[in-house]
This record gives sequence, structure tokens and C-alpha cells, in this order.
Amino acid sequence: MESNMNLADIGPASGQEVRTACCYCGTGCGVIAEHDGRRITGVRGDPAHPANFGRLCTKGSALHQAAAPGGRALFPELRSARGLPRRRVGWDSALDGAAERFAAIIREHGPDAVAFYISGQLLTEDYYVFNKLARALVGTHNIDSNSRLCMSSAVAGYKGTLGADSVPACYEDIDHASHLLIAGANPAWAHPIVFRRIEAAKRANPGLSITVVDPRRTETAEFADLHLQIAPGSDVLLYNAMLHVLLWEDLVDRDFIRDHTSGFDALRAQLAECSPGAVATACGVPAERIVEAARRFGNARAALSLWCMGLNQSHHGTASNSALIHLHLATGQIGRPGAGPFSLTGQPNAMGGREVGAMATILPGHRDPANAAECAELAALWGVPALPATPGLTAVQLFDALAEGKVKAVWIACTNPAHSLPDQTRVRAALEKAEFVVLQEAFADTETAPYADLLLPAASWGEKSGTVTNSERRVSRVRAAVPAPGEARADWTIAADFARRLAQRMGRSADGFAWADEAAVFAEHVTLSAGRDCDMSGLSHALLDARGPQQWPFPQGAEQGSARLFTDHRFPTADGRARFNPAGFPQRHALLPEPVDARHPFVLLTGRLRDHWHGMSRTGKVAGLWGHTPRAEVALNPADISRRGLRAGQLVRVAGRRGAVVLPLAADAALAPGQAWIPMHWGAATLAQPGANTLTSPATDPISRQPALKQAAVAIAPAELPWRAAWAVATDSAADAVARMAALQPWLARFAYAAQSLVGRTRRVLVLQVADVAAPDEALLHAIDAVFECTAQQAPLAYRDARRGIAKWARVDQGRLAAIRLVGESAAADWLVAAIAAGDPADSLRSWLFAPLAEAPQGLATASRVVCNCHGVSETQIREAVAGGADLALLQTTLKCGTACGSCLPELRRLAAGAVPSATGSPA
Repeated sequence: MESNMNLADIGPASGQEVRTACCYCGTGCGVIAEHDGRRITGVRGDPAHPANFGRLCTKGSALHQAAAPGGRALFPELRSARGLPRRRVGWDSALDGAAERFAAIIREHGPDAVAFYISGQLLTEDYYVFNKLARALVGTHNIDSNSRLCMSSAVAGYKGTLGADSVPACYEDIDHASHLLIAGANPAWAHPIVFRRIEAAKRANPGLSITVVDPRRTETAEFADLHLQIAPGSDVLLYNAMLHVLLWEDLVDRDFIRDHTSGFDALRAQLAECSPGAVATACGVPAERIVEAARRFGNARAALSLWCMGLNQSHHGTASNSALIHLHLATGQIGRPGAGPFSLTGQPNAMGGREVGAMATILPGHRDPANAAECAELAALWGVPALPATPGLTAVQLFDALAEGKVKAVWIACTNPAHSLPDQTRVRAALEKAEFVVLQEAFADTETAPYADLLLPAASWGEKSGTVTNSERRVSRVRAAVPAPGEARADWTIAADFARRLAQRMGRSADGFAWADEAAVFAEHVTLSAGRDCDMSGLSHALLDARGPQQWPFPQGAEQGSARLFTDHRFPTADGRARFNPAGFPQRHALLPEPVDARHPFVLLTGRLRDHWHGMSRTGKVAGLWGHTPRAEVALNPADISRRGLRAGQLVRVAGRRGAVVLPLAADAALAPGQAWIPMHWGAATLAQPGANTLTSPATDPISRQPALKQAAVAIAPAELPWRAAWAVATDSAADAVARMAALQPWLARFAYAAQSLVGRTRRVLVLQVADVAAPDEALLHAIDAVFECTAQQAPLAYRDARRGIAKWARVDQGRLAAIRLVGESAAADWLVAAIAAGDPADSLRSWLFAPLAEAPQGLATASRVVCNCHGVSETQIREAVAGGADLALLQTTLKCGTACGSCLPELRRLAAGAVPSATGSPA
């Protein structure tokens, strides 16, 4: 729905409230942040924002909790040499030192010896300053974003087919579609507010047909009319087979193809070998279901496709994107209500980064660094003689160049490559080898922080002002509610201050970096888009403040933006035609980035959970957000578990060609046999190893250079780790819990298996569970005891069995169990942690405290996964109610689950229907 309302008409948030936007996924929800001038005290959805109309998901609803001060970087810190600790310094000393180091490297080795690696979570103004710093001042295209890891194949797919990175559809199209094709995405968890809109559209129009393409039977797939559970990596084959059916059954729009596209005849010749029968085995889908999916799409009055990481994070992601877009071009399903190819953005401002050109392969205003005329135009606008001629390094290439010594210094801002990039062993070696690493970050406890020679504290959500652009090209204002803690500064001001100091040392003018405020940065940014497909020249902070979020194109003088693009069927290509792009031809691509074999028989899938975000530097600090998925696990189909003589819950070693991780095993019938699944969120901040990306492949798409983070070949075998231990403690505050987690982090790698987590809602509990071949030295155990305040002196309740190496202690505060230490045997850990979180009286536990019982005695608290975070409703409560005859409506009435944010509704429907839920999350 287009928003032209004047915010004054609905009463702007004022006084102790600020209108802003969420900092998680690319849905771009509006948020009203409540504050007391010092801290953010609550949040609620903004009913005036057209992306969410007041709705928030579980993560968004907990933004105020994630904004607590724990774990923050507060002051600049610098170390004089590797191996020495960083010490606090002033901002002048920090930035002068960084400018000296960068200037010296540039003088000796040239501008391409330095690089910038930035983030889709930056604001547009931050992005813009970094991009101008790299290209106009330093003179390098070595600037890339972590959006390379999530959206670059969508960018390449749009450019190759439609001529520009212009998303043609909008959220309102969900309301008008007669068919939805959801490909490689699980919006029920990854974009919950978008999924609420899909649910509403289905209610309003029961005839709406939904097809989901996903290797797992996700919550979104459960909701669909047709689920194609394809073999990982077979996307290109599937969509080409669907196009084959559309041609064979004459379900294409021949007039549209003739009048508005090019390249169709060449593509059609390639499709001869892509019949459903020819590809069905490779796709793992019966031919008749491929035909059914094609007919649903081809017969639709209006077909809308939605996709995300399942298509993008592949070594043939551009081909997958192109093949899907071809379905729209062949049927004319574009440029009208309810129709079009609509990629869902993963990060809050990945779209804004694409607008400002803050990736190595794009320039501001969707210009192309390989286009000499566009480079010359931009150089003139920036007032520099020329832009650099050497192509820039993309994310994986950049860290390879660090490892090889070609890049000497890297500036990392608002991202965590020691967690998020593939092949973590190589990435960490690269960071070790780099001569100078700058980390500009709000959080001092990320996995990348130990590698930083210079740590610069940045402002975070709720503390900075600017803009973001969401998946539907809608630009929203982000506003500060409270001051940043310590000496943290806004990202754009740090980059601009550094640029001015570097310019002085390079003998260059610093005038181009002397903006008065973030509004001035935005004003300069939008002038560079004038006349381009993403023309934003009519936008300003003042206009957005007065009229609310707006979609581009929004040229100078416009009254409103454009909800849909290409309504005239003219495309930004040389001949005005959309293109059937040869990147979509299937025979150029192996299905997987690396083959499975006898030694590595499983295809590992990775992905996101419902309630956590990326590396959990925010969500991992909120105990309530752990409830739905309490620990990192690797999931297998139950048949694979049985066939290999494994059992759910046991520790297993997941080994690939680049490394291994040890995790508990979970059974998940949503997975096909031969597949494994590990969520992306957990890394070395919470585990003994760096998580899923220890295993993922560094293979990249040849066009987009996006890494194949979705699939890797692995083996899974029991981890023989007989020695076990567990600790837990009730903490006073989020900041206290975070401080303890940071203290434990350096010790996690000392164990073969280690995992720390948070539990509880009203009572927050920190938990550490470890396992190894044998007991470690006592000094390490005592150090951990001290963190949990459960030493032999502090815990009056104790049990020892020296012969078996067992030592268990418990501490009671005010009649309630406050801390436990189970060393040598820890079977009771889960239910004892539940008892601490529930605040059970210690007297009722005393007889059972040290018993080796995996299940809680009758009448005591039991550990149960939380399904509804808003109301703290557990799976056990829901199953008991369903067993008593409750349907979904009665569950909502009696337990209140599913009545707030709605993120749990897909799972509630499944539980109410008596189905067994997935043990873990989604691969999309």
C-alpha cells in the first residue's frame, strides 16, 4: 500500500517515543521506541508504517531488550603489536594512528593494498561515506559488503534479465496475487511479518495457490498447497523444466516475448533436454509434480515469486535467479498488480547498500565499475580525476588476498567475518596474517574482535539517525532515541573523520568529507541517483520526516514513489527489452559446490532460525529468544539416525573437507534422507568451534561472487567424549549474563564440545555444557566455577565421588536454587536448569539435586521448548492442551499463544493438527 499520509495527521511519536525502523531483516518494519532519555524501555510496531502496519515479530518485539548495554564496545582500543592486549586510547590518537598506517601502506604498496569490508546493517549514510572514502579518496574498488553473502546473486540475476537491480514488485502484490511461488525461502521464520501478510491474503482469497520449493518441509512449506522438496542445488534444472512445460502446453505470452524481450529463441533451444522426465531424478521431484507446479504458474491470473537465500547462496545463484525470472518473462507476469519476481532482502539495509554502490561490483546509482562512461560520470560528480581502473575484490577474494599478503590492511565495519564467511579456518588465518585490522563495531564480544588491532566503538540501533531501504524499495527514517554509551560514535562520522585525516596525509583535499550532518550525506547520495533507474533525487530527510516512508523511483518534483516497476514493459537495457539470460542454462553447473562421497555422504544445509539473528551479537543476549531453539544441534532425518545406529541427543562429530564441529544430534523429519542441517547463528562466541562455517565451502558464483553457504559435503559419526560437565547460574541482569558469557568465551575452545546459552524469561539463567575425552586440569574448572559463583566455598551443598571423578555443587539463595556445578556426570543438567529458571523452592529439589537422572522427578520443573515467546507458552503446555481436545482457536483463547506477534502460528497449526514439529529451524 502506497503511503502518502502526513505523519502529523496521526500524531507523531513525541516526548518519550521515537519513530524508527527495525534493524533485523529486510522487511523494514516501522517501530515506535519508548525511552526515558537514557535507555530504551519498550517497543511496539508503528501502525502508520506500510511495511508492517503495527505488527512486529519475536525479534522485533524484543528490540529494547537487545539494546541493553551488555557486551558493548565503549572506548577506542589500540594494541601496539600482535600478541599484546589492546589499551584504551582517545579518538584523536586512534584515528590519527589508523590514518598513518593506511597512508604508509598506500605509499609503499599502492591503494589496492588496503580494503574495506562493511555491512548491510549500516545505514545508507554510513554506507555512502565508506564508499566515497574507498573509491574517491583511497583510490581502490576494494570495498565490499556482507551483502555479498546474501543478495549479490539476486542483484546479478536482476541485472542480467531486467537490465538493472530494480525489484519490480511490492508487498501489496501479495494481496493481489492468484499464485505465489516461494523459492528457497521460509518467510514464516525468516520474514515473519511478510508471512503474516501471506496468511491474510490466503484468508481473504482461499483460491490463492501457493507453491513452495525447498529441500526441507519448512513451516512455509506446510502452509503451501504444493511443496516441491527438491534435491539441494537443483533449482536451475527445476525452473528450466517448468519453462519447458509452459512452452509445451502453450502457457506462455508470445506477444510479450515478441514485443518486450530478447534472447528467447536461444534459451528455447537449450530447453530441449530439460523436460520434467529428464530432470526429475536429479531434482528429486516426480515429473508430474513439476508439471503441476508449471501449470499453477502458467494458468495464474497474477503470479508472484518470492525468494531468498536458498536461491542466492549457491555457486550457481545467478543462474537460479535468472531461471526463476525467466518464468515471469515467458508469461508476461511482471509490471502489474500481483505479478513479478520479488527477492526478499536478508538484511535491513542491503538494498540501501546496493543503491549507494557499496560493493566491489557496483557503483552509486546502480552504475557499473566496468562501464567507462559511468565511471567518468561518477568521477566528475565526486570531483576526482578518475575512478580506479583495477576491479575490486569481493568478500571471499578479499580475505584470500589478506591470507596471501596482497592486502595488508582491512577496515571492517558492523560485520563479523570470523563468524559469517565460509571456510573459517582460512578466514581466521587471514585475519592473523593481516598487518593491520580495524574493527568498527558496536559489540566488543564478537568473534572478530580478538583479531582487531584497533577497535572503534560504534553507535547501534536506537542511538543513530539516517535511512534504510527495505525489500520493496521503501526508504524509511531511522532515528536515535537515546545517546550512544561510552564514547561510541555514529558510523558515518567515524568514517568521515578518518577520511579527513587520511586526506591530509595523502596530500588531498578533505572538503568532500565535511558534511554537517547525516541529512547532508543523504542529500549528496540522492543527487547521484538522478536520472538512474533508482532515482531518489526527490527524497530528503525532511520529506521522509513529513510524509513517512517512500518507495523509489522518487525523482525530483515527484508527489509519490512507484509501487511497481516496468508497468510500461520498458526495461533499462540498450534496446528497452528484458533479456532471457544465458546464465540460466543448466549444463554449466554442477548441482553442488562439492560432491558427496563415501567419506562425506551427507549434504549439509545451513540457514536461519525464527528468533535469532545472524551471529547473535544482539539476540543472543536476550534469554527469552533462546526458548524456541535452546541449543545448537545438527539435525538428520530419523531414518538416517536409525540406519547409522545413532540416537537423538548424543554428541556427534560433523566433519567436512575444511574442518569439524561437535554438536548434539537432533531428529528432524522435515529433512530428506541424506541431508543434515545446522543453523548459521552459533559460532565461537557460544561453541567450542566456529559453527557451521567451519564446514561451508568457499566456492562462489562466477558472476555474482556470492559464496555457496547453503551446501557442503560432511560426514557424521559419534563423538566419543565420556567426560561431561555442566554449570548454570541465575543472573541479576542481561548485562551480568553477557559479562559472564564474555568471560567464558576464551575457554570454550579448550574442550572438544562446549556450548553456552541463556534460559528463562522472568528469571535469566546462564548455562555452560562441556564434554571431552578426559577431565581438563583443575585450574580451568575452578576458573569456570568462579564465573558461575559456584565454587566449593560458595556452594554449601556438595557431592563428591573421587574414584569416578565426580564433583557436584549447588548454591541456594533465599530458598531457591541459584547455581549448580555438575562435573564428571551431568545427566540432570536440563531439568535442574529448568528448576533454576522456574524459581522452584530448593527444599523440593534437595533430595534429587545430585542424582544422575535425565528426567525430572514427578512434580518438578521440566525443560520444554518455548513455542510462543510473547506469552512464554511451551511445547509441553500446547501438546497437553491438544491432547485434551483443544484446537487452534481454543489454544489462543486459553493459553494466549499466537495472539501477539504471530510468529508461532505456523507451528501452532501443526501442533493443533497433531503433527510432529521439526526439531530445528529453516534452511532458508
